[in-house]
Amino acid sequence: MKCTLKLFVLLATILVTGCSITPWVKPYERGYLADPIMSFEPDAVSSNYMHHVYQAREGSRGAEGGGSGGGCGCN
Repeated sequence: MKCTLKLFVLLATILVTGCSITPWVKPYERGYLADPIMSFEPDAVSSNYMHHVYQAREGSRGAEGGGSGGGCGCN
């Protein structure tokens, strides 16, 4: 009985302290991770532009559930 109680207290302590871990990425570093250069694409800036053009062109038909409005890309 005492062993089970000790195990329960140990497990509860581990679970509670696991919630208090500070994030590895600081808030001021998140801007660097949001940079298009950090994506998996070989040329992230041009692929982002081409994706925008595709969404603007297909926006009138609702491809990818993207933006609203017509296909002009001015939204």
